[in-house]
Amino acid sequence: MVNTVTPSLVEQTARLIPQIDASLDACTVLSAGCPERLRQAMRYSLLAPGKRLRPILVLTAAEACGGSVEAAMPAACAVEMVHAYSLIHDDLPAMDDDDLRRGRPTCHKVFGEAMAILAGDALLSLAFGVLAEGVKPAAVAAACSAALAQAAGPCQLVGGQADDVAGPSGAAADRQWLEAIHHRKTGAMIRVSLALGGLTAGASGEQLAALDQYGRRLGLAFQITDDLLDVRSREEAVGKRVGKDAGRGKITFPGLLGIDRSAAYATTLIAEASEALGPLGPHCEGLARLARYVLERDR
Repeated sequence: MVNTVTPSLVEQTARLIPQIDASLDACTVLSAGCPERLRQAMRYSLLAPGKRLRPILVLTAAEACGGSVEAAMPAACAVEMVHAYSLIHDDLPAMDDDDLRRGRPTCHKVFGEAMAILAGDALLSLAFGVLAEGVKPAAVAAACSAALAQAAGPCQLVGGQADDVAGPSGAAADRQWLEAIHHRKTGAMIRVSLALGGLTAGASGEQLAALDQYGRRLGLAFQITDDLLDVRSREEAVGKRVGKDAGRGKITFPGLLGIDRSAAYATTLIAEASEALGPLGPHCEGLARLARYVLERDR
């Protein structure tokens, strides 16, 4: 897949990623009460080089709704902490059993399974502390905490993962079953990233609804692209094992729809996501660029 990321997107990420990384670093300079080995495991996964898509979505949504990067940064850090926790746990032998993530050995390969589980637990807890203490005013912090808890909880992220692990019951999996998995497992965290950005900016109900419609389509397109990368990319490009889904008999969009139909579906979803941004007016270009990136990404 050819990387066609536009210069404007490069500029956008070059502006935001250093700020995100610096904030994540500051959030994990913990007190003496945190065991050093645990702190190392947390930082190993959280600060590993990555796309930072979810915190960028938080910050870009905030700016699109008239807010600031500074006010939205605690929410961006919290989302990335929850994302990092989910990756640590997903990589464990009892789950997806992966030994490579972001081009490096996975957390449990470096620190052991027990410490990796604890690092994930700690990041999940820390995320809500960062939200509660960093987002102002308190009512917005409470709304953000409730939204993130729902997105990361048993009916969304964790529930989607549980259904994915269990596999379809009864009849064979179909497209509806697969989409329901990924609207929760992948899509929920993308949608809440946008919601948190909007909430910190004091977005209107119409703006929040537009962000949610955009995020719902973006999340599914992201997962389809992820599935496509697993079948047609290289390990060095994506920083993790490829071809593993088919080897495990895992149900994916290319396996269900075929490569060409999956790619066409992702293209349609991105077009719909971009169209949903209309109520945000002229400030939505950053989100539109991110939508195009999700379609074009090579890792």
